[in-house]
Amino acid sequence: MATYSEWYKKTAGIHKYGFKKWIKQAKPKDTLDLCHILNDDIAAIVREHPKRFTGLGTLPMQDPELAVQEMHRCVKDLGFPGVQIGSHINDWDLNCPELYPVYAAAEKLKCAIFVHPWDMKIDGRMSKYWLPWLVGMPAETTTAICCMLFGGIFERFPKLKVCFAHGGGAFPYTIGRIEHGFNVRPDLCARDNKANPRKYLNHFYTDSLVHDPLALKLLVEVIGKDRVMLGTDYPFPLGELKPGALIESMEEFSDELKDKLLAKNALEFLGFEKKQFI
Repeated sequence: MATYSEWYKKTAGIHKYGFKKWIKQAKPKDTLDLCHILNDDIAAIVREHPKRFTGLGTLPMQDPELAVQEMHRCVKDLGFPGVQIGSHINDWDLNCPELYPVYAAAEKLKCAIFVHPWDMKIDGRMSKYWLPWLVGMPAETTTAICCMLFGGIFERFPKLKVCFAHGGGAFPYTIGRIEHGFNVRPDLCARDNKANPRKYLNHFYTDSLVHDPLALKLLVEVIGKDRVMLGTDYPFPLGELKPGALIESMEEFSDELKDKLLAKNALEFLGFEKKQFI
């Protein structure tokens, strides 16, 4: 099996948008091979620095059977506490029944799931001003959350641990609109789940990467002080240059709350204890 560096060299000449197309069209077994390369490489780094790093696995999500197989390997053999997936799986939103086996396995294995947006629209009106990253990513994350809420994923899998990137996108700001839509148009919004979406605000996590003190305060109030954890988006330009700086700057936050946001909530999400990293 090739190493990650060897695989990267082979694909380095592919244009970034062509590469995205290649990823979407990749055959499941080829994707599984790539997942093995990525996961084994991450596991090797964690083994070298166990008190500094832990790892999240990558799964061939377009084939749920193979995804469950690799999830078992990530948790049982590599010792990962969770996996990262995209905000949709090609044409499947995150509420698609095809993904139920993955969620069932994650519940059984106590495998956390981190959802990061991807595959935003990049042409037409979205081709300027870096809009896919500034506007498209928050919209992708909001769509993923709404699909899981309206699709009844947290009702069907109540022990599932899911965290959404970038402060949950636009969701914390639009929950009032989302709930109002559920109430006034249940024929459109409540087709698959009759429960009010606000019921699930304590059923999932978000990271703290919002870049604004007022936004962070709102996020903690909406999602809950036990459900927001430090996010950095390292090493990308939209990341926080000094991880935790925004949280530390919040004068109205108690030391106890800051500790939750900086470490305690993430440890709970991943199923770790602080002493493992001291």
